[in-house]
Order: sequence, then structure tokens, then C-alpha cells
Amino acid sequence: MTSTTLTRDAVTAALKGIADPVQGGDIMASGVVRALTVGEDGTIRFVMEIAPRHAEAYTQVKAQAETLLAALPGVSKVSIVLTGHSEKAPPPDLKPQRPAEAKGPQKVPGIDRILAIASGKGGVGKSTVSANIAVALAQQGRRVGLLDADVYGPSQPRMLGVSGRPASPDGKTILPMRNHGVTMMSIGLMTNEDQAVVWRGPMLMGALQQMMNQVQWGALDVLIVDLPPGTGDVQMTLSQKFKVDGAVIVSTPQDVALLDARKGIDMFQQLHVPIVGMVENMSTHICSNCGHEEHVFGHGGVAAEAAKLNVPLLAEVPLDLQIRLAADGGAPIAVSQPDSPQAQAFHQIASALVAKGAA
Repeated sequence: MTSTTLTRDAVTAALKGIADPVQGGDIMASGVVRALTVGEDGTIRFVMEIAPRHAEAYTQVKAQAETLLAALPGVSKVSIVLTGHSEKAPPPDLKPQRPAEAKGPQKVPGIDRILAIASGKGGVGKSTVSANIAVALAQQGRRVGLLDADVYGPSQPRMLGVSGRPASPDGKTILPMRNHGVTMMSIGLMTNEDQAVVWRGPMLMGALQQMMNQVQWGALDVLIVDLPPGTGDVQMTLSQKFKVDGAVIVSTPQDVALLDARKGIDMFQQLHVPIVGMVENMSTHICSNCGHEEHVFGHGGVAAEAAKLNVPLLAEVPLDLQIRLAADGGAPIAVSQPDSPQAQAFHQIASALVAKGAA
């Protein structure tokens, strides 16, 4: 009999006569036999795909199949291979692997705390308060960083007496500037002093994340973030991307400023950032000639709001010419005249923040 008389039907009929010792039935019906080929030269090849733990049982089946098939007319060779997937190791996942994205606000490496200084509206002296708090904390031995996130109106380079452009050793990281014991970074250091920053929201958010992540801040006890006024993209990005440990709200006493301050407070509450205190700026003015005390913007409004929110009133900062002159001169009054009555309000704020564990 020639090899041409060997058919696939004859082979499968023979294999159906072999019982499956594990799954029951025959080995054809159980699906153990895979990739069966019957060559014109009389060669029979197939794979028996099994679980590794059943190898011993199927070794006997393999021998039985080889003997049975070799006896068929026209068979010249029988090749059977036992194979199977490991049960402990699933097939490889061929989908491209992407690193897991961080979820929720993240801490910045090396920075223990992030403290936001915010206001509901512009013109209430938030940046002046930020600069003085920063240098007052530095005088108390804290390792302090100051990020000027007020992109449209960066004033911290002038207030801290810093000029020049930050260096980049590798084209990726940025070396911050330092003065009065404070490590500082501002978009104002990247542009000319009279150059407007004309950016939309996505550019603002990108700039903030770069200044947080790519600046070599080093080891800091606290990073103070001087936010722009209002409740916009910068505030949301900071609170959603980074773990902000607390916020200080700065306002003047009059009702118009307090209306906007309440909106800022509500924003931080929605973003789950605790309010650690409020500052009443321009609280009172004492005439340098006659000593008369006058409440130019009213008085006590911020204290009443703080009491309503059950947060501390950190200080009442006076409206004073020396505070303005010191800031314009590049040495905030808390560092240039630390023993002056005007500076004591800022040292009071710094002490309160340290006592509360916020700085």
C-alpha cells in the first residue's frame, strides 16, 4: 500500500479511539490534539497541548498514539510533541506598557510643606505680605523657598532685591536665586521688567508645573507660593497637582475686598486645602507727624470673617510708608528693620505659622 492511501480521516478516526485520561472522552473531542498534518509521504505530525501538571498521564497517551498510528497503512513517520502553557505564568501581555499616572495631588521631593498666600482681589498687598513672611521665617531658622506664581504681575524679584537670569546646568533643571536667606524663583526673572506676559491658561499651568518640578529647590521646610489674585487656573493647578498643606488669605478690611476674599476661601475649601489663617493688611494708619490713628479702609472686617470661619487672625498689618519703601528697595521690612513696630506683625505671622506646623 502506498503512502497516498493514508488519509486525514483515517488518522482522526484512529485518534478518536484513544481516551483522554484527564478530561474524559477521546483526545480529539477534548481538544488536546492541535495542528494535525498528514503528509503525502506518510508523515503524521501534531501537538498535544496539555497542562504541565498532567504531563505524566499524557506521556502514556502519546506512546499509545505513536504505536496506534504507526500501525496504520501508509504511515512512514509519526511525530508527536507534548506542549502547554505554564499555569503560573500567563501569556505575555503584548499591549504597550505605559507608566502609571500619578493620581491626586503629589508632594514635591525635598519640600516638607507648601503654603499658599492668596487673595480674592488684587491690590491688597498679598505679595508684600508673602515676601515679609518668607524673610521672617528665614530669620527664625526655617529653610524657606518663595515661588512667585503671580505670572501676570511678578513682583518678588524687586521685593527681594534679586536680578539676573537663573542658570540651567543641563538645559532641563533651573537653579533658583537666593537672597535674605530665601530661595526664590519667579517668571519675572525670565522676562524683561517691562515685558508683558501674554499667556493663555494652558501656558500658565505649564509654567507653574515647570517652576514646581524643574527648579532645584533643595531641602526646604516650607515653600511659600505667592499666588495671583482671584480663583483661576494657577490656583486650581497648584491645588490639584501638588499637595498644598495650607493657605493664608490676605485682605484689606473693607467690604469689597472681603467679598472677593470669601470667594477665594470657598475655592480652597472646594479643593480641600485647609485655611490656616487670615491677615488683615492696611489695617490702620498712624500719621507720622501727629500720631493720629486712622482706619483708611475700615477696621476689623477680616477679624470678623476669621471668627466666622473659625480660623485664626494671624495679624493686623498697618498701612505704613516704611513697609512700602523697604519692599521697593529690595529688602522687606521684616529683614531690613526687624525690630521696628511695622516688622513685628510679620514676625508674629511667622511665629504663628511655625507653631501651627504650617511652616
